[in-house]
Amino acid sequence: MVAVTEFQKIGIGLMGFGGFFLLFGVLLYFDSVLLGFGNILFLTGLTFIIGFKRTAHFFFQRQKFRGSLFFLGGVSLVLCRWPIIGMLVESYGFVLLFRSFFPMALGFMLSAVNIPFLSAFFPSSSSMV
Repeated sequence: MVAVTEFQKIGIGLMGFGGFFLLFGVLLYFDSVLLGFGNILFLTGLTFIIGFKRTAHFFFQRQKFRGSLFFLGGVSLVLCRWPIIGMLVESYGFVLLFRSFFPMALGFMLSAVNIPFLSAFFPSSSSMV
């Protein structure tokens, strides 16, 4: 079992509140204050969970520099009160940053068919018709 430190617990809470503010910022017609606050909380929570050094290493890797530039540029556009353009730029940067993670996440979601409770929601089409 993995031990979770107090800083990581705080980081999980900060990321949760960041996601909450991002969701309601989008639902309230791209409210720039809520989106900016959500972005700051999300990035602070990420720093609390994995540490400052690992966060900096993740964002400033050579192969992820373009994605980091778009993501952090989108955050700064949201903070400058251009929420729609900022969220589009930020979303593009997010896709560039996590594109290596998407196949693994898709594989996990497709393996959810084998979980008994979730298999009721994902009917398998194994018929030979």
